[in-house]
Amino acid sequence: MFKKVLVAEDFDGYNIAVAEALKALEITNTDHAPWCDEALLKMVRALEDGNAFDLLVSDLSFKPDHRTAKLTGGEELIAAARELQPDIKILVYSIEDRPHPLQYLFNELNIDGYVLKGRNNIPEIRKAITAIAIGEQYISPQISHVLQDRTLHEIEEYDRELMKMLSEGVSQAEISLLLQNRGINPNSVSSIEKRINRLKITLRANNNVHLIVIAKDLGLV
Repeated sequence: MFKKVLVAEDFDGYNIAVAEALKALEITNTDHAPWCDEALLKMVRALEDGNAFDLLVSDLSFKPDHRTAKLTGGEELIAAARELQPDIKILVYSIEDRPHPLQYLFNELNIDGYVLKGRNNIPEIRKAITAIAIGEQYISPQISHVLQDRTLHEIEEYDRELMKMLSEGVSQAEISLLLQNRGINPNSVSSIEKRINRLKITLRANNNVHLIVIAKDLGLV
């Protein structure tokens, strides 16, 4: 079981749930940071002291305040934590349930577990930490299907940029010029039209407006 845990969470109610789960697992060496920058600083100091954290529990969304922050969200904190301490185990505890952000967390940031925030989460947090401690991956059952959905693997960064510009009201002709100015290919109007049509087929969208609605629901834009 984990010996030293850092919790990055800015809402006391959710922090209490994590604290209760850790207490039930008899993990007493814990620390808390309400801001991402503070969490990373605690990790740095712990490494320097030769007493590193072995589990990071983090939210994804942190409410901004008057402080100037280098790390503004959980994804940035997790990426920085992975770079600083590649072997640290990471459990995300958040309300985010859109497929693309979840797949990014597991596939790109290599998190070890994800608990979807809700009522009576203490038993599930305890279950997730126990699974991660023995080398297993954990994801809340109600969103576990997200990792099996291969549809989003067909969506490239180029596609996301196209949909982002469409969502901002940019016409296909204007998109073509913008891509040309950035040196991005393909950039012809016909190529862009074909790509958008392919996206509509992939995401089962009836038209461009429907495509953007679906893309937003999936967290692609």
